Amino acid sequence: MRAVHTATTVTVYQAYSPSLGLPAARDGRFPPAWKRERMTWIKPSFLWMMYRCGWATKEGQETVLAVEITREGFDHALRHACLSHYEPRTHDDAQSWRRDLRRSSTRVQWDPERDLHLNPLPHRSLQLGLSGPASRAYADEWTVSIRDVTPLAREIHGLVRAGEEAAARALLPAETPYGAGPLTHLGA
Repeated sequence: MRAVHTATTVTVYQAYSPSLGLPAARDGRFPPAWKRERMTWIKPSFLWMMYRCGWATKEGQETVLAVEITREGFDHALRHACLSHYEPRTHDDAQSWRRDLRRSSTRVQWDPERDLHLNPLPHRSLQLGLSGPASRAYADEWTVSIRDVTPLAREIHGLVRAGEEAAARALLPAETPYGAGPLTHLGA
């Protein structure tokens, strides 16, 4: 897994409507309108987020946020996560996977990483789903800062469309390998 990280934080990305994203970025906290009980998916990959939100053009995803969270919270979520799908090489059986999934407030999905043109790459990118207690902890305890990176997304996309891939690549967030420790329960 690759991410922008420091000794104490990890940056993840989400996209929201401006009515939710702009107040979150302005205040550095998710507003009361942000539903703390629902499943929310965070992504440490900027390009996977661009794939998901269509470079901030999809309805309801026009504001891209870089959310800096504590490593402690992120690592806790990973340690207690369950794969979002049954994987015979990882789980003893489908019944125990379903039991683990019901008990967990965090889920992991591995999706193809994306290139500058948003084409799939042969390696995987993490999506981390948070619900219930994990979602509340993410919003109210783990969040260190929230930045609106929509202008950056649009600038990079403009360079890609203009065929200036080297310039676009130079603006990408510097995602480096993240040492989360063994994640065998997540198929990694």
